Amino acid sequence: MSVNSSVKLVRITYMVLLALLLVAPLIGLYPVFLMKLLCFALFACAFNLLLGFTGLLSFGHAAFFGSGAYVAGWFIKAQGWSPELGMLAAVVASAFLGLLFGLVAIRRQGIYFAMITLALAQMLFFICLQVPFTGGEDGLQGVPRGSLLGVLPLESDTMMYYVVVAIFLACFLAIGRIVTSPFGQVLKMIRENEPRAISLGYEVDRYKLLVFVLSAGLAGLAGAMKTLVMGFATLTDVQWQTSGEVILMSLLGGVGTFFGPVAGAGIVIALQDTLADKVGAWVTVIIGAIFVLCVLAFRKGVVGELDAFLQRRRARTAT
Repeated sequence: MSVNSSVKLVRITYMVLLALLLVAPLIGLYPVFLMKLLCFALFACAFNLLLGFTGLLSFGHAAFFGSGAYVAGWFIKAQGWSPELGMLAAVVASAFLGLLFGLVAIRRQGIYFAMITLALAQMLFFICLQVPFTGGEDGLQGVPRGSLLGVLPLESDTMMYYVVVAIFLACFLAIGRIVTSPFGQVLKMIRENEPRAISLGYEVDRYKLLVFVLSAGLAGLAGAMKTLVMGFATLTDVQWQTSGEVILMSLLGGVGTFFGPVAGAGIVIALQDTLADKVGAWVTVIIGAIFVLCVLAFRKGVVGELDAFLQRRRARTAT
């Protein structure tokens, strides 16, 4: 298979998936489930921007997802803000929180960086548990969807679905543009060989801080959309288990690939929704077992292994 054929195949695949997204509610697929999947897919893409393309493993990314969920929910419900302003506030708050976390964490590497992000996220969890505006253990309930720009009524699941699709596609394309830009090439250099990047004169800490803030802002947007879709924000959004889930999604789909986090989010969310009513708490065990099998059999993730297979096939064709 030639390079041109491979590119054409990828483009056709994306077009087919886009067509499925657009017609999904019309063919009987449940819009709320699809919206939840897209919210977590965006969350996983934001996390992959940090881990897959920069090599920074954060164990506390739920802090940004949850903070976006709470900020959007509080502004929309308590202050009567419109949904677009609530989501914008969530992005700003999560990005600012990412800046604070990043200033503390980015000067460390490896497990130390991961543990610092986890510790900071746990601090935020206990803050959300104690402060009154989050609702404590009950969370923020009954968050209204309102109308987008005062024109589009989001109470309709179908209208809300297409808004979520539009936001997800815009963010997905933006992440692709970031990764393929000169800035993204520097991020990959930092991932592959940080000392070499430093020797070439790049201010590595500044690049890492910027991508940390970008990832946090996108994660906050995902949390805000989730609050709008589901109508609530709870402590689950800021728990360390949510950070573990997004790591699982990225690894299952393929770290460092564009579509891998989306595929991983689809696998995890579909399994949770399908098996939760049938096996109850055992769904966690089943997902864990699938994760172990995928790591053993597909070390690059589902999409990563498929991409590696296509590359090997092109190499054989060329020779």
